[in-house]
Amino acid sequence: MSTPAPARVLVVEDDAAIRSSVTQALVAAGLEVRALPDGEELEAELAGFRPALVVLDWMLPGRQGPHLVELVRARSGAGVVMLTARDAVEDRLRGFEVGVDDYVAKPFVTEELVARVRAVLRRLGAVPTSVQVADLRIDPDAGLVERAGSPVSLTATEFRLLCFLADHRDKVMSSAQILTQVWGYGEYADNLVQVHVSALRRKLEEHGPRLLHTERGLGYVLRAPREGARP
Repeated sequence: MSTPAPARVLVVEDDAAIRSSVTQALVAAGLEVRALPDGEELEAELAGFRPALVVLDWMLPGRQGPHLVELVRARSGAGVVMLTARDAVEDRLRGFEVGVDDYVAKPFVTEELVARVRAVLRRLGAVPTSVQVADLRIDPDAGLVERAGSPVSLTATEFRLLCFLADHRDKVMSSAQILTQVWGYGEYADNLVQVHVSALRRKLEEHGPRLLHTERGLGYVLRAPREGARP
């Protein structure tokens, strides 16, 4: 079975540091991303890149967020997640009136932004509502995990870890990548990841052969068991 192409996300943000961190986080979440510092090239990117969703800063040089949302709505079917420091009720209402799908207020936690982006993409049908790896099914919206038809009970951290690895199934993810995307920081004792991977692995293996593998010196990977693997 071929892997579907990643959903495309266009980031429009004038702050270079925020633009870079958001882009890196979305790429790490398995999305195809392009980024712009302002809205001047937005129309061309909507036609050429054809994003499924636009992450759009409210306060931009030149044409600002609400006007650009109207452009997105006129030129494409892309969803819009607005980044804004303007969090007053009247600002939110104005955004929803012109077609914003969701808001993330600045300053924000990158993991929350990624979760909201993926939620909008799922509502738009741009990413699967559930993830299947062999006989493992994960429903991120419902917070459910099943293995061979049996429910698997996970802690909140284990669930975030599993969703991250499932989004990158068949790819080896380093401890630093996992720490950054699951815990939100990149410098911590490596055994934090090891402990949670081990606990998650034990729970998954109660219902079938190994799915969560350790690649020594590289990291961890979630993949279907090879033919002939023992239960």
